[in-house]
Amino acid sequence: MATLIVPPNPPSPRDDATQLYRAFKGFGCDTTAVINILAHRDATQRSYIQQEYRTTYSEELSKRLVSELSGKLETAVLLWLPDPAARDAEIVRKSLVVDRNLEAATEVICSHTPTQLQYLKQLYHSKFGVYLEQEIELNTSGDHKKILLAYLSTPRYEGPEVDREVAQKDAKVLYKAGEKKLGTDEKTFVQIFSQRSGAHLAAVSSYYQDMYGHSLKKAVKNEASGNFGHALLTISECATNTPKYFAKVLHKAMKGMGTNDNTLIRVIVTRTEIDMQYIKIEYAKKYKKSLNDAVHSETSGNYRAFLLALLGPNH
Repeated sequence: MATLIVPPNPPSPRDDATQLYRAFKGFGCDTTAVINILAHRDATQRSYIQQEYRTTYSEELSKRLVSELSGKLETAVLLWLPDPAARDAEIVRKSLVVDRNLEAATEVICSHTPTQLQYLKQLYHSKFGVYLEQEIELNTSGDHKKILLAYLSTPRYEGPEVDREVAQKDAKVLYKAGEKKLGTDEKTFVQIFSQRSGAHLAAVSSYYQDMYGHSLKKAVKNEASGNFGHALLTISECATNTPKYFAKVLHKAMKGMGTNDNTLIRVIVTRTEIDMQYIKIEYAKKYKKSLNDAVHSETSGNYRAFLLALLGPNH
């Protein structure tokens, strides 16, 4: 369930392009107009607006936005423009190659289904002329590299059926590979986490809890750390409850001193057209505060206005 509020009879892409052009003209930029248009158009509409803008004004809308906007608002609006798959490819590329901060790439890859990953790989190659697997090979290391490559290349079942016996066995195997022994048999974790379906891993999690008195998540935290741990946690938590996972990521980005705006922008922008309604519900349930209120108190100005427009009404 998305939160994006699109007008019932939106203006034509040509009208939108004209309005944006007007907002840029003259001294300064009518930022409110830009937000009011772009924050209320879905991926298809945004794509048409960009085509119209290019055709009518012989320049890229994204280039124009770079010169008109600045700071966090610019970052957020530019990330919002592309369609979801192209955006994912950009996030992964930036994370692996530009920032060398692997958190974003890990999160995108490990929260996607095999079908989505197939498409991401094709798009990545056609966009950047290099295979995603090669980029991972070059920019990651150790068990983190192993889990990402295995997760990207294994065709997993995507349906709801689970073989209970296998799930129970997996829980035992993971216990033996982790908590039961000194040190960790990482290979086993990589195998099970990359080969099993989401529904299956959710079942493994619940058997683990029943048999050993605490969650698989806690076991993963004890056995794996850093980027490898982050990959395993993302896989297992998204298997159980994706919106709850992202509610936690958002909370972590905002808690304590200062805000991790890159994470805040990435999660809100990438989940708005997917499951933001559910993330808001999970957030309110877990933190006794609405996500809108939390974002409102951590941000300001036009940047705040844009994020809140994407989040939709505060319930």
